[in-house]
Amino acid sequence: MELGLGMGMGLGDPPADYGSIAAVGLFVALICVCIVVGHLLEESRWMNESITALIIGLGTGGVILMVSSWKHSRILVFSEDLFFIYLLPPIIFNAGFQVKKKQFFRNFMTITLFGAIGTLISFSVISLGSLGLISRLNIGSLDLGDYLALGAIFSATDSVCTLQVLNQDETPFLYSLVFGEGVVNDATSVVLFNAMQNFDLANFSSVKFLQFIGNFLYLFATSTFLGVAAGLLSAYIIKKLYFGRHSTDREVSIMMLMAYLSYMLAELLDLSGILTVFFCGIVMSHYTWHNRVPGSQPSKHAFATLSFIAETFLFLYVGMDALDMEKWKIVGETYSPMKSIALSATILFLVLVARAAFVFPLSFLANLTKKTEEGKISIKQQVIIWWAGLMRGAVSIALAYNKFTRSGHTQLPSNAIMITSTITVVLFSTMVFGLLTKPLIRLLVPARHLNRESSALSDPPSPKSFLDPLILNGSDADLEIGVGIRRPTSLRLLLASPTRSVHHYWRKFDNAFMRPVFGGRGFVPFVPGSPTERSGGDLTGGGLAVVRPLLSTAAWMRGIGDSGGGARGCMAASSSSSLPGGFPQLLRRRGGAARRRPFPAARMVAQRLPFCRGGGKASSPVAHVADFLG
Repeated sequence: MELGLGMGMGLGDPPADYGSIAAVGLFVALICVCIVVGHLLEESRWMNESITALIIGLGTGGVILMVSSWKHSRILVFSEDLFFIYLLPPIIFNAGFQVKKKQFFRNFMTITLFGAIGTLISFSVISLGSLGLISRLNIGSLDLGDYLALGAIFSATDSVCTLQVLNQDETPFLYSLVFGEGVVNDATSVVLFNAMQNFDLANFSSVKFLQFIGNFLYLFATSTFLGVAAGLLSAYIIKKLYFGRHSTDREVSIMMLMAYLSYMLAELLDLSGILTVFFCGIVMSHYTWHNRVPGSQPSKHAFATLSFIAETFLFLYVGMDALDMEKWKIVGETYSPMKSIALSATILFLVLVARAAFVFPLSFLANLTKKTEEGKISIKQQVIIWWAGLMRGAVSIALAYNKFTRSGHTQLPSNAIMITSTITVVLFSTMVFGLLTKPLIRLLVPARHLNRESSALSDPPSPKSFLDPLILNGSDADLEIGVGIRRPTSLRLLLASPTRSVHHYWRKFDNAFMRPVFGGRGFVPFVPGSPTERSGGDLTGGGLAVVRPLLSTAAWMRGIGDSGGGARGCMAASSSSSLPGGFPQLLRRRGGAARRRPFPAARMVAQRLPFCRGGGKASSPVAHVADFLG
């Protein structure tokens, strides 16, 4: 009895536990509400998920404010540690994991130009503007370091609203620029902020400035190298140890943990954790993910799910914290409302000017390096890029709290007004600019132009697009010759483009040195007695009954190019002597059972394939198909 009573009293001892449970429970309930409301408003012309979460957070904060007799509106104190350690890593990792790598690296120089050089220009404009304009408002004792910190704080953009409207399949070029610039911008802003915190402004000299630039470039290179190394290490471990023979959960777990470990290691080494985990996600999607057993494929959505929950929690967090009365009371007792409005308006004006100061000039410079009109950034796209960077988000708030508060609290009026002004700018830019984002994009990029951009600027369609009907299982995959196999729209572009590009040499290096060691697409884990060997012909179940014929089909495809290309090469390769043994069985499936078709039918399929028509120079696209298959 005494033991039971002691245990009962022990469970109820710390009253803070109930507060924590209530806080977490409230946030979980609010996230569920955000998901439901966001789904209902999916087709809205104005709303998107981030604005929905922010409004719900503001409403909840208002309710808590009234219940607490106007004392506080939050149940959790905003902590930059919570943001940078727990919420930001899954968001950035998923961004790197889901990005279309070919499109991203094709525009890498333009992205770096906007994300790094553009952020430095924005930082300079905002810092100098703050020194010239905000200093005249007489808001308190702000030194040069505070004005430079303001430049770093408000250089950090939040393009989530724009990315939720854009579609990387419909507008791949524009999406890659906005998305890539946002990631590099966040990393650059955080690096600049930390550098300004540790920079000795009293002993400034040209030598120290050059040293600062050198350290800046060193940090970027080292952070990227650390992320790539962590991704390659995870790929090698999963490829060699093959966790999937016992549990597919271990494969996904080791990926998540090693990505998070790379972020924490970068922070411990005073590097950029954002860049590290971003490039770790890219490398993992290229190598590690293809080394796992196919049965773990649904777990890929776990990365996107964690990112979505973290983003929603973040906007709820910002909305609830915005109405906290502590800092607003200090500002209201010290400054007039007009001075607070003037400070927020000045910062917003500097953000608009700083954004325009680099987007349009750097777009002009980027266009000078493009040889074709399709690769140039049009004036409408420049406006969208400029608009996408006007929103400010949680990164700006986290940096402002880091600079102007201690553990989320401050008693200095000058620091309090900087916090309230940052919150005001974030709320105004997200709500007003975010609400106008979807109509603006529909106005500048009408639906009739989406297909044009997609066909001109997106990656050439994977050969999988016309081989899918050959390997599908079930009656829906009933394939009639010439039906369901579409000619890729970019075939002419593929044949006309030079084959000796940077990507060509990278693929040769990747196939010759990287994939034999680290695996990647085309790698099929095979361990005697493993589920992969025991499973049947179901491709999604990890069986090799379908994979092996496809691997031999790769050699058949290469034979097409070696036979001279064009229709003659395809006819020669489709003869009974050169077709792989398992390939005819893949040509037609009905009711789940494979029906063998005669070789003449296979020859007809070969004639219908897009690279077997027209004759001549078929080896380049055939090589692409062969590389894809094995």
